[in-house]
Amino acid sequence: MDTHYVDIHCHPSLKPYSKSFKYEPPKQNELDEGRKNSIWHYSPPTVLEKFTNRLVTLTKFTQTDMTALARAKTKVVIVSLYPFEKHFLSKRIFGWKGLTDVLVNLAASVSQSRIDQVLRHRDYFEDLESEYAFYRQLHNQVQKIDGVFYTYRLVNSFAEIEKNKAQETDSKKIINIILSIEGGHALNTGLEMNTDTANRDEVLKNLKTVKDWKHKPVFITFAHHFYNELCGHARSISIGALKDNQNRGLNSGITDLGLEVIDQLLSDTNGPRIPLDIKHMSTTSRKAYYDLLDTKYKDDNIPVIASHGAANGHRSIVQWDVTDYPDRAQYFNNIDINFYDDELVRIAKSNGIFGIQLDERRIGSKKAINASKIYFPNKRKQLKKKSLLVWRQVEHVAEVLNNEGLFCWGIQTIGSDFDGIVNPIKGLWTAENIKDLGEEMLHHAQAYLDNHKGKLEPFNQISAEHIVERVLHGNAMAFLKEKFA
Repeated sequence: MDTHYVDIHCHPSLKPYSKSFKYEPPKQNELDEGRKNSIWHYSPPTVLEKFTNRLVTLTKFTQTDMTALARAKTKVVIVSLYPFEKHFLSKRIFGWKGLTDVLVNLAASVSQSRIDQVLRHRDYFEDLESEYAFYRQLHNQVQKIDGVFYTYRLVNSFAEIEKNKAQETDSKKIINIILSIEGGHALNTGLEMNTDTANRDEVLKNLKTVKDWKHKPVFITFAHHFYNELCGHARSISIGALKDNQNRGLNSGITDLGLEVIDQLLSDTNGPRIPLDIKHMSTTSRKAYYDLLDTKYKDDNIPVIASHGAANGHRSIVQWDVTDYPDRAQYFNNIDINFYDDELVRIAKSNGIFGIQLDERRIGSKKAINASKIYFPNKRKQLKKKSLLVWRQVEHVAEVLNNEGLFCWGIQTIGSDFDGIVNPIKGLWTAENIKDLGEEMLHHAQAYLDNHKGKLEPFNQISAEHIVERVLHGNAMAFLKEKFA
């Protein structure tokens, strides 16, 4: 079975770009993989770092640096450009203003120089363009890994991916990089925690600039952790020191400016259409967006995208406290940043995509996470238990869609959120471990079919190998072939 994977949401540049602020000049992407400000810098977890992660959930190692992606035989990856939000930083706690800086530095493994820069700057959009430029610096530059010459190339269409594939040889490999943007604040909104700062003309000008980029984003995650003056966000932070910073705009709807931005994003008359990624949007905002898709944009075939999420096992945004799958729902994290069953159906009917986030805080309930723990070192046993957290998501989506008479294995894929501020599933530390995930999911898929195949519609009775290959890469590639023209 082919276990290479496509990741539709990860942050290869977050750590090296942040580290680059320690050097002069800043924002330089070094070709020398030994430098921490190189996107090729390979820093897999040590035994101590794995222990630290288990103990206090810190992820100091790199997960999707280009070297790790090369060794994982990754051919296509959707990277997320993310202007780091100011409101993570410098809230006074117990009289010490710098405590949140320390917490964020530990959690995100950035640098104090980057934190200082984030606090000083007044332009998220400039930060967005600088991260985009960081990727462009090493576009098509060659790196030798394990005797093979690798390069990454920013691509602008599925046709370019196919062209690059045709150019590969046994000794020459190409990683195709597709851009996305995480957070509408990237258009330079939400600079102040308690005051509106967005300038409509500036926001729309910035959006037009993005649409004119040589390498277009395939989607934009419209909300993120803090209020961006475009739409409300879902609760995503549980750390008491930072939780209150999320309160403004929490669970609110789409603003007038947000509606105007959506209209410009979804238009194909001012540049390529850029669909929304619904992750991080509040349920109120998601419902308003769905209403737009059902009315104003009903003839435009807009895909519903959840780039890095998890199912919560409950029926709908309206019937949020009802589950049709109580036995399985007990293993899911029932929070509204995760997605309801009717949203999964909507994604499928729109020919959208559902990226499964490899973050223990999102993917499972406390019961599920506790049941997945092992207390004596055993890699294979750990992978079997941890892969079940992912398989349950795949299985749940399948049963929900099958019960609606839909093809049920066509939207699930990997949206790891690696190198974001995540608590990775133990054992699935980096891109290189996705091969292990695929091998273990094959066993789960076969066991499921052995016991439940008869309950599936005939067109959903495909092989376990086919299911896993779809999740690892097939579904993402089919989505890109149709939507990334």
